[in-house]
Amino acid sequence: MEFIPNPLIIPVGIIVGILIAAPVGPVNVLCIQRAIERGFWGGIAAGMGSVMGDALIALCAGFGVGTVLGAVHTHRAVIQVCGGLALMAFGARLYLAAPRLRMVSETDASTTSLKDFAWDIPQTFFLTITNPGAVLGLFAVFGGVSTFVEVHSSIDVLLLVAAIVSGSMLWWITLSNLIGRYRHQIDLRTLNFINRIAGVLLAVFGAVLIAEVIWKGGSF
Repeated sequence: MEFIPNPLIIPVGIIVGILIAAPVGPVNVLCIQRAIERGFWGGIAAGMGSVMGDALIALCAGFGVGTVLGAVHTHRAVIQVCGGLALMAFGARLYLAAPRLRMVSETDASTTSLKDFAWDIPQTFFLTITNPGAVLGLFAVFGGVSTFVEVHSSIDVLLLVAAIVSGSMLWWITLSNLIGRYRHQIDLRTLNFINRIAGVLLAVFGAVLIAEVIWKGGSF
C-alpha cells in the first residue's frame, strides 16, 4: 500500500512548519517589517518567499538529495558570506529608507492583492536559501521527524513537505492578519523607529554570518 500516505504526517508536518516559521530570525524580522509597513498582503508576500525557500530545502532533504547537503558543506563559506552581505545590504537600505505606511482604505482594499508586493517574494526566498543554518536545520528536521512518524515512500515525503508549507503559511497568514488589524495605530515616527531596529538587526545577523566564516577560517 505504498500509494496510501501515513495520515499522521499531516499534523506533524503542520506543527513542524509553524515551528520553522515562528522563531525570530533575519527573514522573520524582514517579513514582520513588511507586514507593518505594507499591511496584510505585504506580510504574505514576504512570508511566501521564506516558505518557498523552506519548501525547496525540505523537498531536497526529503528525497535525500545528498549533493545539495554536500554542496552546502563544501561551499558553506561562500553561501554564508553571500547571505551575510545580502542581509547587511537589506539592513542598511531599511535603516536609511524613509518610513512609508501604506494605508488601504475600505474602498481600495478589494483592489490590493499579492501581485502589488510580488517583488518581496524573491528577496526573502534568496535570503532563506542562502542561510546555511536554515538549510542544515531542515535536513536535521527531516531526520528527526522519523522519531514521531514513519516516512518511507515518495508520497509520504511530498505529503510531509506540503504539510510543512501549510503550517508555515498558516503562521504567516495569522501573523500578517494580526499585524494588519493594528498597524493603523502606528504613526510614521514609530515606523521609522521600527525600521531602524529591523535594519540594525538584519545588519547584525549578516555581520555575525560573515564573522563566523572569518573566525573559523572558512576557505572560499
